[in-house]
Amino acid sequence: MTTQRMPALFLGHGSPMNVLEDNIYTRAWHALGESLPRPKAILAVSAHWFTRGTAVTAMENPRTIHDFGGFPQALFDKRYPAPGSPALAKRVQELLSPVNVMADTSEWGFDHGTWGVLIKMYPDADIPVIQLSIDGTQPPEYHYELGKKLAILRDEGVMIVASGNVVHNLRMVKWDGNGEPYPWAIAFEKYVKDNLSWKGDAKDHPLVKFMEHEGGALSNPSPDHYLPLLYILGAWDGAEPITQPTDGIVMGSLSMLSVQAG
Repeated sequence: MTTQRMPALFLGHGSPMNVLEDNIYTRAWHALGESLPRPKAILAVSAHWFTRGTAVTAMENPRTIHDFGGFPQALFDKRYPAPGSPALAKRVQELLSPVNVMADTSEWGFDHGTWGVLIKMYPDADIPVIQLSIDGTQPPEYHYELGKKLAILRDEGVMIVASGNVVHNLRMVKWDGNGEPYPWAIAFEKYVKDNLSWKGDAKDHPLVKFMEHEGGALSNPSPDHYLPLLYILGAWDGAEPITQPTDGIVMGSLSMLSVQAG
């Protein structure tokens, strides 16, 4: 029996308040969960597990991490009790060899970059989920190449769900209700969209070299929210369609662009 190839997703997760809200983005995430083939398991790559070295959650019952502050109690009361998968964690270690991937059996869990979108896609929390950390000491090309190594999981019934924001400048967020996007944010998001289907060596990829764009530094004062996208681009086979389930910039400097491969 053949397994249907799973899509790979990058979801612009935005504010943690999306967990409580009903808006065009949360409805789009829900629609993805309803329309896409159901995965056997999910490998999540979240901007919010930014580490030295690479780790993967390998516990049976990962905890829900509320890694934010200043939000309503109702948000802290939310849980996402999806099971883990030590077997899938071991498979990830094998695929990424010779990279030394630490099996985390107790420390991490699901941060809001992961559960904040999955709670909309799969609210029953009945699909096993593991989370892979992002090694912040490595260059962008490294993360793209890890995506290529992980792509085979898509043929094994595993959906790769990466979560971040391609424009993420919290220092310049417009809190006053004027959400008009900054010109540099518009330009950088367009640059990302225009190069999603680029083909060639990883080292030459415009989206691997994203910091060379004039809006790259303002759009990404830290690369943590951008790098998850590279896992999805690496997992793309170069032939299947690449689509954008959501886009748009909120609060001036947060891109809600999502990217679907397959």
